[in-house]
Amino acid sequence: MTKTLSITDSDFSNPAHKSEIIRLENIFKVYGSGETEVKALNDVNLVIEQGEYCAIMGPSGSGKSTAMNIIGCLDRPTSGHYYLDNLDVAQMKDGALAHIRNKKLGFVFQQFHLLPQLSALENVMLPMVYANVNPSERRDRSVEALTRVGLANRLNNKPTQLSGGQQQRVAIARAIVNRPVVLLADEPTGALDSRTTQEVLDIFSELNTSGITVVMVTHEPDVARQTRRIVWFRDGKVIHSNLTPGDLNHLAVS
Repeated sequence: MTKTLSITDSDFSNPAHKSEIIRLENIFKVYGSGETEVKALNDVNLVIEQGEYCAIMGPSGSGKSTAMNIIGCLDRPTSGHYYLDNLDVAQMKDGALAHIRNKKLGFVFQQFHLLPQLSALENVMLPMVYANVNPSERRDRSVEALTRVGLANRLNNKPTQLSGGQQQRVAIARAIVNRPVVLLADEPTGALDSRTTQEVLDIFSELNTSGITVVMVTHEPDVARQTRRIVWFRDGKVIHSNLTPGDLNHLAVS
């Protein structure tokens, strides 16, 4: 018999302020040991408030992807504390992390990761299966999410019948259907042309305006400029934690 995992907010205390959605405290991520030791993250401290629209940037090997994996509960730090919505999740076990990911986080990736045999509606419904949402509610919430991203007339189309931009919209709808506290986007416009990129960024902006916290990894300054705050990583450390989009125009951050 499969044991049902139950986690409540009281299980993991957190001194963070109520408005803080993400708090990284003295986070290290170390690979290897001795002469081969690599500190992918080196004493990272970062706070992201509820309702922010934040870009994470930095050169290749800077630690931004490692940080995103830890924020997304896809990996654990070697040491340090990570508070997500008032829960200390840094050293949770796999089952607990999976529960947190499904309950509190939505993911959008460069590649859309849609199941080709399923319709747009069915793809969006999938996360609710794992979240044990009542079957009668799944369709309504999926239609609502797809309508929100402008695909009310594409519910029954399969991914091969959709453009790249439309597929990414389905992926965004899938990411928000469980009503996450944070929407994480990893290079979400990397596979799109400039016009479609802007359409997708407009959706992220609308979602953020409605109150969803958005954290996006990008290497594109034009994309980052459409967020409200930019965090810059280099050599496993946060070099700048509060850049404005305008700062990218004149600050040497590479």
